[in-house]
Amino acid sequence: MKVYLSVDIEGAAGIAHWDEARKPERDYPEFQERMTGEAVAACEGALAAGATEIWIKDAHGSGRNILQERLPTEAVLIRGWSAHPLGMLQELDETIAAVGMVGYHSPASSSGNPLAHTLTGLYAKMMINGAVVSEYALHTYAANMLGVPVAFLSGDETICRLGKELNPSLTTVATNKGVGESVIATHPQRARDGIREGVSEAFSGDLSRHRVQLPDHFDFRLQFKHHADAYRRSFYPGAWLEGEDTVAFSTDNYFEILRLIRFMS
Repeated sequence: MKVYLSVDIEGAAGIAHWDEARKPERDYPEFQERMTGEAVAACEGALAAGATEIWIKDAHGSGRNILQERLPTEAVLIRGWSAHPLGMLQELDETIAAVGMVGYHSPASSSGNPLAHTLTGLYAKMMINGAVVSEYALHTYAANMLGVPVAFLSGDETICRLGKELNPSLTTVATNKGVGESVIATHPQRARDGIREGVSEAFSGDLSRHRVQLPDHFDFRLQFKHHADAYRRSFYPGAWLEGEDTVAFSTDNYFEILRLIRFMS
């Protein structure tokens, strides 16, 4: 069984400040270790469920965070960014049995994580069909577009709740609870144990139970923090400026949303 893990850092156990997520900062190495440890735990859970090949996308920042030597030999690590529209699911295809998302976080405009954002710091809010979407939702739709279910999610309590709303069969492990600019953090070992057990459960049995039906149509809204960024990007083919700070786009083809986001970033 070939599976896929997309691993981020802003939902890792205990993370509470951008200094802990950025390579040049003194606090970063501790959370690089934390991110790697949660990726290793997810791999162990996948192997326990019968995985024979694990593709991992280092999906934070530079894409060069996970300490590869710590991963099991069954793991293939995707480092850096190709700029493909699949983004945090780069190289995903129909040969993958299921996806797990580790260390994910609340979306921009959410209070669920002091590091809440969606993809880049440019956006105040991203919406599909009137609902705010997270990196989890964006990439869950992308995976299901290819017929691949997303079975597991770990991260802050809010993203876990939003994940279950989109996919009730999703196995989730909450690592933090955001309160203002603080977090109430699960112990890292307990988080790793939960991730290991959760991935094993999620990747076992009939994986089709995790499939999500995509909407027939996508009304997309991308609200920028700065109006000039919206104006410049509103000239993307088929897009238009809505108000002063929002780019709008409409399509029946979800890949077109992913393509637009890539060129808007």
